[in-house]
Amino acid sequence: MPHWLNDTLAAQLRRDPWFGQVSPDFSRALLEMGTLRAMQPGEHLFFRGDAADGLYAVLTGAIRISGVTDAGKEAVLALVEPTTWFGEIAVFDRLPRTHDAVADGPTRVLHVPQQPLHGHLMRHPDGWRELGVLMALKLRLSFINLEDMALLPAEARLVRRLLWLVAGMMRGASEGACVLPISQSELGSMLSLSRQTTNQILMDLQQRGALRLAYGRIEVLDRSGLEAAARLTPAELRILQRWGTDEPQA
Repeated sequence: MPHWLNDTLAAQLRRDPWFGQVSPDFSRALLEMGTLRAMQPGEHLFFRGDAADGLYAVLTGAIRISGVTDAGKEAVLALVEPTTWFGEIAVFDRLPRTHDAVADGPTRVLHVPQQPLHGHLMRHPDGWRELGVLMALKLRLSFINLEDMALLPAEARLVRRLLWLVAGMMRGASEGACVLPISQSELGSMLSLSRQTTNQILMDLQQRGALRLAYGRIEVLDRSGLEAAARLTPAELRILQRWGTDEPQA
């Protein structure tokens, strides 16, 4: 095992719903190939158009995935929290990055470089299926979010997005509040909602005791209440539970 990996960090990595179910040989290989990188707030991990450089996992902090127009307007697509892995699409197609990835506060990431990763996959092709499962889980979430954007009113979309964010932040925790390091404007940007509409919905949820608002963060107090308001289908609830679990899958 690499020198930087202790028991606490190993247990944290295993909480990820994807990494927790990969084969011991592949998970060991990823960790042995990986290197740690500490990032300052606002530091770019990569820019749109950068060459593919491998696979990443967030260990502490968060990575903001976004697109920025020539005029400087930013659209936040996702907030990648511990211990989520990302960057797998470029591992498959080797094409340039399609979005910016920026540290949202002090952040540590694990980087598995592209060249040694491809070398390992050439020798052990079963690893491609492991990465395919990661990409499939992300694709399911993307389709759910697209359907939400097309069919649901603003409040329902916002509540459901909060649930996905909470599930990622609270893996393995069944109770307690969850503090999301996200501003109202960033949340609204994810959902194509105006700042005013986002604020109105969040203020209503705060009055109902579901959450508490603070500068640059949202504290979710009542997860079960959000789940009831979201009206998830049985299939969506199963995916949500998988996304937020810390139990290795069989």
